[in-house]
Amino acid sequence: MQGVDNLKVGRVSQQLKIGLTYDLRDDYLQEGFDLVETAEFDLPDTIEAIEKVIVDNGYQADCIGNIKSLARRLVQGDRWDLVFNIAEGMHGFGREAQVPALLEAYDIPYTFSDPLGNAVTLHKGITKQIVRNLGIPTPDFTVVNSLKDVENVKLKFPLFVKPVAEGTGKGISSLSKTNNRKDLQTVCKHLLKTFRQPVLVETYLPGREFTVGILGTGKDARALGVLEVILRPEAEKNAYSYENKEHYDKLVEYVLVKDREAQMAIKFSLAAWRGLDLRDAGRIDLRSDKNGIPHFMEVNSLAGLNPVRSDLPILCSKIGMSYHNLITSIIKSALKRVTKR
Repeated sequence: MQGVDNLKVGRVSQQLKIGLTYDLRDDYLQEGFDLVETAEFDLPDTIEAIEKVIVDNGYQADCIGNIKSLARRLVQGDRWDLVFNIAEGMHGFGREAQVPALLEAYDIPYTFSDPLGNAVTLHKGITKQIVRNLGIPTPDFTVVNSLKDVENVKLKFPLFVKPVAEGTGKGISSLSKTNNRKDLQTVCKHLLKTFRQPVLVETYLPGREFTVGILGTGKDARALGVLEVILRPEAEKNAYSYENKEHYDKLVEYVLVKDREAQMAIKFSLAAWRGLDLRDAGRIDLRSDKNGIPHFMEVNSLAGLNPVRSDLPILCSKIGMSYHNLITSIIKSALKRVTKR
């Protein structure tokens, strides 16, 4: 499918009308939420960049906004041939599944993973159970639901601790690496209170850290490449944390790698992507153990798409893939499902 091609939707041949759903960070800041709570939400330049690609392809673009705006528009009778969905949602384990579920109720196609994929992968503990059952290496782990659970943690120190359902490094700091039960108790207590959700506790891996970009669905999925995430000396220690991500330009170095560990990371990432039945594009984060074996850490089924700041576009720039081609490829991947309807 090329640029301004028409798409047959139902029985009517028409120019493609693409809606765009998103959570604008400024909207939530105006409602009183803080910078950390809104860390995953989008800046205006992200929306403008995606909209430009849609228009440059000859399609109609309609900026819808968040789920509340989407709900109002649907009730008013508005419809789209495809929705480019990057809405993260605010509340609950199903927050990333809310927009896809609403669109499915109205039989409207959309980009990226379905409600099941988005809901499952937001919960890192459930995701790791599935990945482990697929035979993909992942650090030993347990989920702490209350402070009482800390006493039952049998994993060997050092351990790494983070909220079970957050992104953008939220809740992760140099303190996330714990070396004894007292520190574990302190960090778990803070995270349980701050994020009001369970805490993932897993074996700390001392090796290299990678992020793998994925494009496509099922058998068509392919790895775009592997970035090694290297913390500079002045960065916060032990983790690709919220602070390091916020100031990535000063604290983080991203290196495109193709060595043996990188190839293993690709193998495990594609297996996880297909095993979790994810769609169109995303990122998988891995970290190696002391033997140089990459282990699955988490997956982002709604990867950030800021053209400058987000990991996936940074990876694409490293491999010579333009932002225009990335967004266009995502749209084409989603349209394959539409043409099969």
